[in-house]
Amino acid sequence: MNFDRIIAVRNDKTVFRDSDRCLKVFNDGYSKADVLNEALNQARLEETPLNVPKVLEVTVTDGKWTLVSEYIKGKTLAQMIKDEPDRKDEFITMLVGLQIETQHTVCPGLVSLKEKISRNICKTDLIATMRYDLHMRLEAMHRDNKVCHCDFEPSNIIIRDDGTPYIIDWSHAAQGDPPADAARTYLRLFLDGDTDGAERYLEVYCEKSGVKKEQIEKWIPLVAAAQSIRGNTAERDTLHKWIDC
Repeated sequence: MNFDRIIAVRNDKTVFRDSDRCLKVFNDGYSKADVLNEALNQARLEETPLNVPKVLEVTVTDGKWTLVSEYIKGKTLAQMIKDEPDRKDEFITMLVGLQIETQHTVCPGLVSLKEKISRNICKTDLIATMRYDLHMRLEAMHRDNKVCHCDFEPSNIIIRDDGTPYIIDWSHAAQGDPPADAARTYLRLFLDGDTDGAERYLEVYCEKSGVKKEQIEKWIPLVAAAQSIRGNTAERDTLHKWIDC
């Protein structure tokens, strides 16, 4: 394996290119179960009509778990927005279209999003009464079986050189209610500091999907709570403000 070219660096992983392969190398101590679950999610999504890089193998290199998949040559939507800011609205519309297409897909092998959120709420440091309230609100939310990427942001969309879009990073994928997935994207854009982009995304998503803004807003505190077990201190503080809304 060739680890000379770094594609991306995250808090808990580094992504390399090795010719026509993409090597996602997880840091020491990363959960083996989470690595295998991500590979399984991606493999299951390969069986749908969505464009998903194929999993080639899961291995260990220098003691670190490594997920090997197809390398997709192209640019992420995040890079395209950075390179051509005057086309940002067009790219947001493209993001929404791909997300709606994804949410029209079913993949029965994925975990339940409501159950996943419930488990994460239990792991938070919120007081017991707030956790109870969130669980009650979650129980009342609509249950669905549509594919929810749960991290559908511009950096996870690669536009191949021929214009074909590919969706990457399926580690958080689940089956559930599409407005919950939209709430996660809105929060991710907001946390990344793109507040204008987050608001525009919400407008375009509601317009294209027919989902009312209120449906997404009901999911935001629940998704924020589930997400608050990750990220840095600043992100968690911001998410706690959304939980209280």
